[in-house]
Amino acid sequence: MAVVLRLLGCLVMLVCGGCNRLARHPLAMEAAEEVRSNARVAEVLGTPVECSPSVRGTANETDGIASLQFEARGPKSSGVVVVEGKKTRHEWGVTRLELRPAGTADRLSLTAALEARAGVAPPEIAPAAAPSAGSTAPPPPGDIEIALPPGGPGQ
Repeated sequence: MAVVLRLLGCLVMLVCGGCNRLARHPLAMEAAEEVRSNARVAEVLGTPVECSPSVRGTANETDGIASLQFEARGPKSSGVVVVEGKKTRHEWGVTRLELRPAGTADRLSLTAALEARAGVAPPEIAPAAAPSAGSTAPPPPGDIEIALPPGGPGQ
């Protein structure tokens, strides 16, 4: 009987407690904060905006890439929030944040608003970022010659 009660208790905690570890992911928390405070979102969904604690998607700590989705709802409408990010130097950064309002094909990009509020640029997705204007690295040589031996491979 004790085992049955313990299993029932665990089931209740899972259903009621929202035991979704993705809901506590830094990207999901940052996105939810932006969605709740963004004036353009409030215009589309109405206020107050509530974000669902149920988050779907993947967040790979090894590769440092995440793609998450959760629902946002206001008095006027609802929609799906999509947040993607990259982990660099042990910190997650948002590379894309958008609201997809229900019933439309519209997409409301919130990435720039988040960058402005946080005061940071999104992490680079490409492995080699372009050098900044103040870079002191010398330019690559313009005249490189590669000499190949005659014949094809294996000859």
